[in-house]
Amino acid sequence: MIGIVDYGMGNLFSVTKALERLGAACFVSEDSEELSRADSLLIPGVGSFRDAMERLDESGLVSMIRDFAGTGKPVLGICLGMQLLFEESMENGGGKGLGLLKGSVERFPGVDTAGLPYKVPHMGWNELRFVNPSPILRDAGEGHVYFVHSYYVKNADRGTLLAVCDYGEEVPAVVGKGNIFGMQFHPEKSGNLGMELLGNFTRIDACVSGRADVLKWDSSRN
Repeated sequence: MIGIVDYGMGNLFSVTKALERLGAACFVSEDSEELSRADSLLIPGVGSFRDAMERLDESGLVSMIRDFAGTGKPVLGICLGMQLLFEESMENGGGKGLGLLKGSVERFPGVDTAGLPYKVPHMGWNELRFVNPSPILRDAGEGHVYFVHSYYVKNADRGTLLAVCDYGEEVPAVVGKGNIFGMQFHPEKSGNLGMELLGNFTRIDACVSGRADVLKWDSSRN
């Protein structure tokens, strides 16, 4: 059972409908006790990093998410939800994140390494490149997914980068370490590839909760 964290800043309807299309059992809640009993957590998000952390903290969800992650059960952050997994963000004067992954979140500079300008926010379809194997990429082919963001992850450990895209520079698009995963794009708006990646997360959840046959992840594959 996937618990979707409701803190007032996520596309709850579209994420829920996408999971339902995949046949995944899920529920939406803002209650930390109820969410703590889930088999995995999904943290959606649209908007400001600082506002999101304040709402999570006010609801007692910061400590719950950290404790949940410490159990080894899967956690997935989507868009802003992925950024919240990291240590800090420079948005709106800066603020601390959940600290589940190392790295910071910074605004796109709007100028690439050759000095050429590009538009901010990064909005639209962009191609993924897989860089490290992970169960969340299993059997998925590289392709295009849909992004909407003005801030991106910097200074992340290279080993946590699972897939990247190019937008002025290399941009982390899928991250993961142990049971913690993040997608900077919106998988529920990213066609077949987005649904494949989201489906892989539901299979990790099913394996953990005992609702599926044991899945052996082959590191020689995606």
